Amino acid sequence: VGVRLIDDFLAKSGVDNCSNFRETADVISKVAFKMFLGITPEVVNWNKENTAFSLVFVDNPLVDFVELPPQYMELSYCNLLCGIIVGALEMVQLQVGCTFVKDVLRGDDGTELRVELKGLMRNVMSDEYKEK
Repeated sequence: VGVRLIDDFLAKSGVDNCSNFRETADVISKVAFKMFLGITPEVVNWNKENTAFSLVFVDNPLVDFVELPPQYMELSYCNLLCGIIVGALEMVQLQVGCTFVKDVLRGDDGTELRVELKGLMRNVMSDEYKEK
């Protein structure tokens, strides 16, 4: 989903290239989430290297009308958000990991997801596309 959404996001948002991961986090929080879900999660808990942060949601519209039955409490219902973030950032050459730290559907007091930069991706062309 993120692979497709990034095209729409870049076309409609007018956002330029981000200069660092901190700026990327702000764009995700203040522009992308606002654009697609109408919410603005808070960016918190940066690590020393500025390669990991948390998004804390005051409101998560994906859980408004959802109750997980007891046998499905381990289900990560909102993991769709992680997939979107990972897919979208891969399309702009950032390899990240994304996991839920807290989830209100599991009884936590809020929703928090953690995004960690694993590395920058390089554009590598296969030999079949190289000029001879």
